[in-house]
Amino acid sequence: MYTFDFKKRVRYAETDKMGYLYYGHYAKYYEIGRVESLRSLGISYKEMEDKYRIMTPVLDLSIRYLSPAYYDQNLTIRTILPDLPDKMLVFNNEIYSPDMKLINKATVKLFFVDMDNNKRVSAPDYIVEKVNQYFK
Repeated sequence: MYTFDFKKRVRYAETDKMGYLYYGHYAKYYEIGRVESLRSLGISYKEMEDKYRIMTPVLDLSIRYLSPAYYDQNLTIRTILPDLPDKMLVFNNEIYSPDMKLINKATVKLFFVDMDNNKRVSAPDYIVEKVNQYFK
């Protein structure tokens, strides 16, 4: 299992009339966590697409809202890679308030697609090699 924490402050433009983080923005926060966690492993989405010609569309998103996040809170986005990627890339996400109270959790499932033929493929070897050490 691999876990990565990233801090993100709730911007005014991301809130609704009540001052809560608008529910539709949570998926963006998961993406921020996903991109930064992969970057911390030496995996770049840009490189994955440009060099390896692989993209990772979202197949499923399941969200549980527990408490609201508010304007100007510095939240912790925890991204967990629970399993070694194979045909799917699954991330568990947790968002914590500044006092580390769990306020939101989600699971995001993605799959790998070869951009040249638009067909599903297994996880590229270079990705498996970079994360394999966390699953021994």
